[in-house]
Amino acid sequence: MKRAIVTATAALSLVLAFAAHARGIDVDKVNGSIHIEGDQQAGDLSTVNGSIRIDSGGSAEEVSTVNGGIDIGDRVTVDSIETVNGGIDIGAGARVAHTVEAVNGHIDLAQGAEIGGKASNVNGRISLDAAHIGGGIETVSGDIDIGANSRVEGGILVEKPHGFSWGRNKNPRIVIGPNAVVEGTLEFQRDVDLYISDTARVGTIVGATPNRFSGDHP
Repeated sequence: MKRAIVTATAALSLVLAFAAHARGIDVDKVNGSIHIEGDQQAGDLSTVNGSIRIDSGGSAEEVSTVNGGIDIGDRVTVDSIETVNGGIDIGAGARVAHTVEAVNGHIDLAQGAEIGGKASNVNGRISLDAAHIGGGIETVSGDIDIGANSRVEGGILVEKPHGFSWGRNKNPRIVIGPNAVVEGTLEFQRDVDLYISDTARVGTIVGATPNRFSGDHP
């Protein structure tokens, strides 16, 4: 009986060790940047006053920083991304399983990149280059550029600023490019400049009058 218990305990320890290795090591820093080199696997990555970079082919779980940018390389896979006061760049063919959130920072998706959940920010550009977002786009004062052949499910929401705001005064510029698709409601709670390609396909528009254009750009 004792031998069976010892054997089972050893087997469980081996399984847990293997799982930890497969998931990768968590990294948590203050006043420092994090760099995951190509094809390496990491766990949760978190830093304050520093940037995070994951080279092409790598992976991680939750990726977050305060006062720093996040650079996700080509073909990288991560669970979620969040930053305060920093931009987010997602490389070609990269995959984010859930949400991408930025406060005071841009979100750029390169060709073939994909976000399974929502992409949201307060200030800063959100742009897609033949990319895909599965859970919609939300912003308050940021421009949105849904490039040619991109696809967004879950619609677009541009929220009205609440209370005193240091946001810019000019209207957010929303462009939906050639052959792009936006499924769901496009809701604008503040004035925006909305441009939609004559080959794009969009859902119901609430709160704005679209300006149609031909060619690559309005």
